[in-house]
Amino acid sequence: MTTTTTADATTPASAEPRPAGDQPRPDRPYWRLGDPVGHRQFAPTGALDLELGGRLAEATLAYETWGEFTGDNAVLIEHALTGDSHVVGPAGPGHPTAGWWPGLIGPGAPLDTRRWFVVAPNVLGGCQGSTGPSSPAPDGQPYGSRFPALTIRDQVDAEAWLAERLGVGAWAAAIGGSMGGMRALEWAARYPQRVRRVVLLATSATATAEQIAQCAMQLEAIFVDPGWRGGDYHGLGPGPVAGLGLARRLAHLSYRSEEDLTARFGRDAQGDGEPLDGTGRFAVESYFDHHADKLVRRFDAGSYVTLTRSMNSHDIGRGRGGVAAALRAVTARATIVTISSDRLYLPWQQAEIADGIPDARHEVVTSPHGHDGFLIETEQVGAIIRAALAR
Repeated sequence: MTTTTTADATTPASAEPRPAGDQPRPDRPYWRLGDPVGHRQFAPTGALDLELGGRLAEATLAYETWGEFTGDNAVLIEHALTGDSHVVGPAGPGHPTAGWWPGLIGPGAPLDTRRWFVVAPNVLGGCQGSTGPSSPAPDGQPYGSRFPALTIRDQVDAEAWLAERLGVGAWAAAIGGSMGGMRALEWAARYPQRVRRVVLLATSATATAEQIAQCAMQLEAIFVDPGWRGGDYHGLGPGPVAGLGLARRLAHLSYRSEEDLTARFGRDAQGDGEPLDGTGRFAVESYFDHHADKLVRRFDAGSYVTLTRSMNSHDIGRGRGGVAAALRAVTARATIVTISSDRLYLPWQQAEIADGIPDARHEVVTSPHGHDGFLIETEQVGAIIRAALAR
């Protein structure tokens, strides 16, 4: 059940279904005013003065909710890099894909909507209803290259506005994996009185040199595509489709484990051709092409750049006396989750958080799937979330 809880949470007046023949197209994969709203709701943030010196005079966050708000039962779900507010539910008008975390929200689910009011915002800088590079600037033209640099802290500040609009004084829990885990941890450090629990999956206290380097290669793949146009491609064609597809391939390699890829594909050929003489392809190549194609049909390259740079900004210790001091100051009841085969956010990074936060619990999800295990191993993750909410 989706419930609007405040008069300030509004749908933009122009957010009505488009006439037939004017629906979102693959060459414009971001949500725009006038597209089908789906289950989204919208809330203004007010002016945001940003950590790196920029400013957004106005911004909007799109979000979805499940359950009924009773004053102290709100749970925040923070999505990863290319996620959005559509955590559960089918694809349909306004929602290009089905929910990215199926099975975790609903009556009797780990996030039981008979008890919890679940809120999932699309991150500031995203492309599925929240203000980002594809959104109109105050002059009516897309922000494009004019969109300011964001940090994880800026994104959390925007979500703090959303909490106020919804009347949420304190989250019962903030739950997130990967980039979402960064935001959930930042919530606990930045607004300690406004979050009682955190569940941090497959994430880190700071971006490491290797992780920044992996991101830099993905960004360069986008920048060298002529369709990038310096970030000002919106409305001028499909944009840097090839570059974004290559960025996704590079990223997806870090999302899966070698064990998983070997077990699923090995050296198998795709179809009847021979990969070694160029008449065919390896099955694993087709798999990566598939994921690249899926992303370019639903995600904006400008948002990919903005959000990737915000992940590189992540350092819970910046301005707080270092990582150890920042973690010691966290008062939320914390559950930290490692994916056993993760080669993107390594197990020692979750151990660092668990050792640093007082009375934190450290759980391990056994999975062959790599980083994406936090999305795939629903039964294990669900049991951990149930236990965390019972603390």
